[in-house]
Amino acid sequence: MQSFSAFSVQSLFFALISLRLAEISFCHEGFCSAPSILNAQPLYWKVTQPTLSPSHLQDLPGFTRSVYKRDHALITPESHVFSPLPDWTNTLGAYLITPSMGSHFVMYLAKVQVRIFLCIISPENSKSGPPPSDVERFLFVLGGKVTLTDTSGLKHKLEVDSYAYLPPNAEHSVQSDASATLVIFERRYDYLENHTTEQIISSTNKQPLLETPGEVFELRKLLPTSLPYDFNIHIMDFQPGEFLNVKEVHYNQHGLLLLEGQGIYRLGDSWYPIQAGDTIWMAPFVPQWYAALGKTKSRYLLYKDVNRNPL
Repeated sequence: MQSFSAFSVQSLFFALISLRLAEISFCHEGFCSAPSILNAQPLYWKVTQPTLSPSHLQDLPGFTRSVYKRDHALITPESHVFSPLPDWTNTLGAYLITPSMGSHFVMYLAKVQVRIFLCIISPENSKSGPPPSDVERFLFVLGGKVTLTDTSGLKHKLEVDSYAYLPPNAEHSVQSDASATLVIFERRYDYLENHTTEQIISSTNKQPLLETPGEVFELRKLLPTSLPYDFNIHIMDFQPGEFLNVKEVHYNQHGLLLLEGQGIYRLGDSWYPIQAGDTIWMAPFVPQWYAALGKTKSRYLLYKDVNRNPL
């Protein structure tokens, strides 16, 4: 009987190892996983690369978790509709929250594109358009990198977890020569006499953790709390099993994007399982509560109007 050479045995061994790694990385029930040493995922990857059609739902082609009601909405990734953003170049947008819902702000995803023609990358970069007159803009980088040119002509490199606040009527542009994803909030500025806002460029990890009396979550505020600013953006972190102690009912509106993890959100009399990539709109006075589930922390980004009389 012919015996295998040492080379053949070695080749067979490596072939079996390769097959095993491929098996591990194969999509199981619609959710892909892979050995962390081979496939370390970037921050917020579940937002930029969401699972749209898990295998257990493939026999329900019309199914969506998205819900729209009078006082709240859950918009999930399989419902996103992208189209060219007005006044932007090489950029697709999906509007998630707009005043037609009842909000006083707009929240949308912007996907800057790389134009390829006959396998050649076009020299024409993606570029933002200006917001309407008297509208302030906040942008947060979810994936990739962009360059912000401010009203003074200075250029700022923004990477994942970086953000910028642009005051109303401040000239600026956002450009990229590679694919990137942003979440953007815009609202018509509510002017106060003798008060003006200033441009802010920073990142989440530069903001201090704030005290949250009576609560267990970690809180960072990305904008100043001073009177000129009529909204703020919060980053809130929950460890698995942690939840809001207060069942909130208030006049403020919210726009929320779950950046990491999963959990249960109560809105009014409804309870919704949510996961990274989901967006929620909360109207004034809708009862709201969150609990983090799973084995990893939850992090969400939250818009909240502040510093103005509701009259």
